[in-house]
Amino acid sequence: MSEIFREIDEELRRDNYAKLWARYGHYLVGLVVLIVVATAAVVGWRGYQAGQQRAESVRYAAALDLAKKGQLAPAADAFALLAREGGAGVAALARLQEAALRAQTGDEPAAAAAYKALAADTSVDLSYRDLATLLLGFQDLKSADPKVAIADVAPLMAPTNPWRFSATEVTALADLRNGDRAAARTLYKQLADDLSAPSGLRARAAEMSAALAD
Repeated sequence: MSEIFREIDEELRRDNYAKLWARYGHYLVGLVVLIVVATAAVVGWRGYQAGQQRAESVRYAAALDLAKKGQLAPAADAFALLAREGGAGVAALARLQEAALRAQTGDEPAAAAAYKALAADTSVDLSYRDLATLLLGFQDLKSADPKVAIADVAPLMAPTNPWRFSATEVTALADLRNGDRAAARTLYKQLADDLSAPSGLRARAAEMSAALAD
């Protein structure tokens, strides 16, 4: 990881921001998405297992197994079906998994649409809707105007929102993609200095802030 950020620093010193994003942008987005999804999935799945019927647990586990075997499209279809037929708790988790798998198969529009639909579904618990909003921001970083990603996560930037730190990171990545070095560094420094932010995120932000320094 440190080698990547050293190379980023070298690119920045040549002021070649377009090349920087082309080379490292998707890697950074993918890294952050992986961390967010993995954390949310573990927490959500543990809670779900504790209170739902065994049959739905088996179906969810079977879909996960397909994904682990690299059968991404069938796994996405299995999660989509479970989202339609399962209870509220498993349905939200299944929708998140489906969207992530659609992105992995290269169907970026379907992934963005799935995240957007979940984020707008008021029948779903707010924690899942906010997570979908955050992941929509990451998704749009790869395929849309950076300003779209910034707008996506703007509602999550409130001081009391549990996803505010990741939303700030999305905004910093969007600024970086847009070539706004100063704005990106300001946000990364803010994250690095915030003792209430998760330690892993603070470490990433500190390295990026240093790489973007004059």
